[in-house]
Amino acid sequence: MQHKIKYFLRLSWLFLLSSVAFNTFASGYKVVLIHGLQTSQITSGYPIDVPADGASYWSEFWAQHADVRIDWPALERIEGKIASDYVWPKLKQMSQQGTCQPGCILVTHSTGDLVARYLLDNQANWLENAGMTPLNIVATFDIAGAGGGSELADLAVSVAQGTAGLNPLLEAAITAWLGGSVEGRLGVLNDLKVNNARQIAALPEARTPRLRFVADGTLFLGATKLFLKGTDDSVVATHSACGASRADNFGSCSASIATSGKLASQSDAVSGFMPHHYPMLMSDKYDHFSVINDRAEGKVTAALTSRQLLDGKVVNFNTYNEETGAWFWKSTYRYVENSANNSLSRLMLNAMP
Repeated sequence: MQHKIKYFLRLSWLFLLSSVAFNTFASGYKVVLIHGLQTSQITSGYPIDVPADGASYWSEFWAQHADVRIDWPALERIEGKIASDYVWPKLKQMSQQGTCQPGCILVTHSTGDLVARYLLDNQANWLENAGMTPLNIVATFDIAGAGGGSELADLAVSVAQGTAGLNPLLEAAITAWLGGSVEGRLGVLNDLKVNNARQIAALPEARTPRLRFVADGTLFLGATKLFLKGTDDSVVATHSACGASRADNFGSCSASIATSGKLASQSDAVSGFMPHHYPMLMSDKYDHFSVINDRAEGKVTAALTSRQLLDGKVVNFNTYNEETGAWFWKSTYRYVENSANNSLSRLMLNAMP
């Protein structure tokens, strides 16, 4: 009898511990992924497998740390079928399941930044009008965000429509970026044109903080950099990734620190931002695609070291200063702790409250 009582007490204790662990996990933020432009869909056309492409997009790192994905086809428009046939059904499902009751963080990449902006501007009205509870989205983590569009999209559309004129360098750059020719299948490329992108939900009512993570690396042997304004990650220029209020030849998101981490006045820094856009981490070691993978490419700096989320919790990055050279050649750099050995994406994940 005594052994049965001890066994029962042990089971009860284990159940209590597992319940506490589950409740602690369940009360944490939920991570919702919104991928960027699937260039292979643009060049191949329908039929495409949207869920399979979405799963593959995040497979190296973020897929295993996320709760929900919002997948969408590059062959459609954001304010058209992307919103009605792909975003809206997922919003309904998340509301019905109470996914964001503890708070959701949207993790976006590239054009996913634009999809998220349209979502944030409309989700509360859409769900309330359908008799459902709006989602509690406490922040977005926008990685190499294309919220300000990309000059490459302007050029790709011009090439596809035959209005760009004969320019072998331009055509080579567009082919390198997309992996093939467009052949009239424009879809979301129209939304990615700089002026068009900046018109989508330009002044959203939602006050959700949009935390920006910016790269300045090289892809395609530098072919695309010729056509992007200011510094860039080979697909998106700094004005777009930082969340600048206008397109211009900007070199950094911060007036006091370069994307390399060097502490110095930046005369070409972004001078104004879109509402609730806050650049956090910057790096000249990562490119447009390596930012979402889990490979450490080099040290990362911080334009901002902390930012409060919508519910009052704080995302924080610890930094340290490092000096190089001497006398007139002496420079000071500011880096994020552990960034030499951790990928930029892992730094983001670890910073989530």
